[in-house]
Amino acid sequence: MLGMGTLTLSSPTTMVAQTTLTSSKKLILSNRTHSLPMSLVSPTNQNFKKHKPFITAVSSVQSDNVGSSDAPATKSEFTKYYFIVANAKFMLDDEEHFQEQLFERQRYYGERNKEQDYWLVIEPKFLDSFPDFTKKLRRPAVALVSTNGPWITFMKLRLDRVLSGSFEADSLEEALASNPTKLEFEKPAKWVAPYPKYESGWWETFLPSGQKEVNS
Repeated sequence: MLGMGTLTLSSPTTMVAQTTLTSSKKLILSNRTHSLPMSLVSPTNQNFKKHKPFITAVSSVQSDNVGSSDAPATKSEFTKYYFIVANAKFMLDDEEHFQEQLFERQRYYGERNKEQDYWLVIEPKFLDSFPDFTKKLRRPAVALVSTNGPWITFMKLRLDRVLSGSFEADSLEEALASNPTKLEFEKPAKWVAPYPKYESGWWETFLPSGQKEVNS
């Protein structure tokens, strides 16, 4: 409650401010503030201009972050596929280790409900992009294709007499496209192994979905 107040300043001048309860407080405070020396001014008021550039810098950074979040994320539309390829008779008829490896992997994936990421492709169309390979291959050829690069490397070391490489495709259908081919292998005159030979056509379970060997 303000009635009469006397304020002594550092100068010889003494200001007497008389107010009533209905007087304007803003006017009184304004007069006092302008009459005070700088040493009595609130430190907050003195430092206001110093803090203002800092706030502006923070706002600028925030603005830049907002702008960068609006930029669309780029994502590759292609998937990389790895493969080994060899003559069809070697891969499907002669090399028993190959058959065993595929059936073992099929069992492993089935037990863990893993989605298949490997396929056999008879006479794959992607070989057209590998002329150096086609010069070395006896036809028809068969490729084991997978998105799992380390496993393909393992299979190459396991089978040895195969060629390996990789390519990119924008769809699984494109990657596994093949040329219709009929496969026929002669049965050996004498089978000396203590276990029966795999029946012809065992590989069909590993062909891409909806793709079967042409038998006519």
